[in-house]
Amino acid sequence: MPIMTGLSGNEMYCLHLKGLTAGELVVGNSVHSLGFLGGIGAGLRGAFGGEVTQVTEVISEGRHQAQERILLEAQQHGANGISGVTSELRHLRGNIEFLSVASGIHGNLAGSQGIFSTSSNAQELYCQLDAGYTPIRFVIGNVAYSVGVAGGIVGALKSLARGEIREFSDIFNSTRHLALRRIVDEARAVGANAVVGIETRIMPFQGVHEMLMLGTAAWHPGLAESSVREPVTSDLTCEEMWNLAALGYAPLKLLLGTSVYSLGFVGGLKAMFKSFTRGEISDLTSLVYDAREHAIGLLKAEAEAIGADDVVGIKTHIHELGSLIEFMAIGTAVKRIPGLGTVTATLPAQAIIKDKDTWITSDDNIFSVMKNAGGGGGGD
Repeated sequence: MPIMTGLSGNEMYCLHLKGLTAGELVVGNSVHSLGFLGGIGAGLRGAFGGEVTQVTEVISEGRHQAQERILLEAQQHGANGISGVTSELRHLRGNIEFLSVASGIHGNLAGSQGIFSTSSNAQELYCQLDAGYTPIRFVIGNVAYSVGVAGGIVGALKSLARGEIREFSDIFNSTRHLALRRIVDEARAVGANAVVGIETRIMPFQGVHEMLMLGTAAWHPGLAESSVREPVTSDLTCEEMWNLAALGYAPLKLLLGTSVYSLGFVGGLKAMFKSFTRGEISDLTSLVYDAREHAIGLLKAEAEAIGADDVVGIKTHIHELGSLIEFMAIGTAVKRIPGLGTVTATLPAQAIIKDKDTWITSDDNIFSVMKNAGGGGGGD
């Protein structure tokens, strides 16, 4: 029987180098409803800001049920593991479907006990294995949160003045670190000492926002022999992690720094008037600079506290929150570990080539094709 897999040619080549082969495409899903009581509870909790536990629990339950079903289907196909695991959320006639898709993998993985699952595709899996990380389980950490009515009132009053709004900064910092704590707890529960390839998303959900972290709980023998005591966390790509391992570095912790700022009512007016003329808007320039520096400063302070050698892969993000602006800095603290290295001296080209999409469905492209083919599509 032919194997129906979602793996690309590059992925299959990388698996072959590690003595593994492609398996069946597997799917797991779970359809949920928030329910009347859950909606009421979420509305009440949202009045005070912070985590909306009812919504967090519904999302977490749905995502985990989909994960259990995808593993069961993989076992039924005789797979030893699954790669490229997703965790999607879709709305269906007022209900919510939690959907997970992955591709099975066949073959014995040294150090693996039972069926493994990873968020990494097979190319990234090659990099993980070659850097010494054996995948154990796909893990998630999530928190549904709301700034809340009370926080909104405080923020509105304080936004009359220029500077950081600590009430908002505290809410966003606590929710982001709570999601990180939960993904670490899942990793610890399955006996992992690392969570690698963490991907972070912030998505709207039923009037609140979900902070979601997806990653792979893994085991590295070199970390077990070091002074690292709890699972390390990293949002580095697997290729980056391999390069750092080749240099003798291991990740310590994913660092997050958030600050929420307001230009202020007076500053806003000044910026508005200045926007009518050509030239720099100094109020905005200084605010954005100060906010970014503050967010990066939070990373530096945490890195020093945990004894990191460096913080790598730092990225800054800006999210507009009405009249306020959230500045977030994210990066991975790393430390040199004696004896750390990689299995091979170089990565094969197939492990780093990005697969090209060959199915394109955007309306703009369809219109362009029709027009070029003489199919019309509308007048000028």
